[in-house]
Amino acid sequence: MNERILVLGAGFAGLELATVLSEQLGEDAGVTLIEAGESFVFGYSKLDLMFGRREPAEVRLPYASIAKPGVRVLRETIAAIDPEALRVTSDAGEHEADVLVVALGAAYDLDATPGLAEAGEFYSVAGAERMREVLPTFARGRAVVGVCGAPFKCPPAPSEAALLLHDFLTHRGVRDACEISVVLPFDTPVPPSPDTSEALLAAFAERGIEFVGGSPVAAVDVGQGLVRLADGRELPYDLFLGVPKHRAPRVVLESPLAEDGYVPVDAATLATRFPNVYAVGDVAAIGVPKAGVFSERAARVVAEAIVARRLGMEPPAPFDGRGSCFVEFGFGRVGRVDVDFLSGPKPTGTLTPPSAELVAEKVEFGASRRARWFGL
Repeated sequence: MNERILVLGAGFAGLELATVLSEQLGEDAGVTLIEAGESFVFGYSKLDLMFGRREPAEVRLPYASIAKPGVRVLRETIAAIDPEALRVTSDAGEHEADVLVVALGAAYDLDATPGLAEAGEFYSVAGAERMREVLPTFARGRAVVGVCGAPFKCPPAPSEAALLLHDFLTHRGVRDACEISVVLPFDTPVPPSPDTSEALLAAFAERGIEFVGGSPVAAVDVGQGLVRLADGRELPYDLFLGVPKHRAPRVVLESPLAEDGYVPVDAATLATRFPNVYAVGDVAAIGVPKAGVFSERAARVVAEAIVARRLGMEPPAPFDGRGSCFVEFGFGRVGRVDVDFLSGPKPTGTLTPPSAELVAEKVEFGASRRARWFGL
């Protein structure tokens, strides 16, 4: 009898895991992929959506279109996870597994930052859609792109948002009447890569964007129009684009899997302390950024380990903590930062400067995964 592989969550990690298992094992893959949402959206597409560069229907990839040998997709909401019994309860019933992979990502905790829910965030699809309606009405005053805590998904994204906001306001002819500030909890925009940070700071300076580093946003006083930082500083604002604090989904926090907010795993194998239970992607505490490329890479390691065990092959190479992230620099330019988080004593990263070739490479990145995962 083939193993029953139960995968919770269809983000980068869950989609890549199911795809590799289907490719390698075909109809015998035995994968059940459970996802509560109707569609997948690339993280970077939220910026496209917010700034009106793409329509909502264009960025949504429906899970109903997935058709892979050995994979069934269920649209259900997970209610409880029992890693010891390899059992999961959803709003539709119970599921038992021989191998359980938790890939439920990170959730947004708007309540953790007073005033954020009212002020607004752009990291969720719904938040980006709301900002899409708000941005055309902003023509004067200070816009603050503010991060409320670390770690957070796609570390370059707040910097990208500030640069794209500059372009958006310039195109509308109101940039001279507006100020832009970006607030990050780090001292530099991308700490593992000094050259990327320097390039972003230079881009900020060129465009008159204020960089406020070293402290997260602690609260947003909507009534007074103030952003309060954790270190006591205050910034006036007229438009706030927030990045909420992140946490593991509540169903994970309520399970035996969670420790200190996320799921600890072996960095090499992504295995949890429970036999035959793995955690991949943003829900795992592994010392790499919460970004799709790392989730995808980790998922391949787990999938290849499952295949190797089933077919009696040598186990795969360990997860290496390497990945590449595209960075929008505005003016239609895209750069790429290549980072390595696990091989040395500290994370390192290098920047490939913005170019037309990287614009095309980013497009191909999305198109290839759209075709590979969804057949679209």
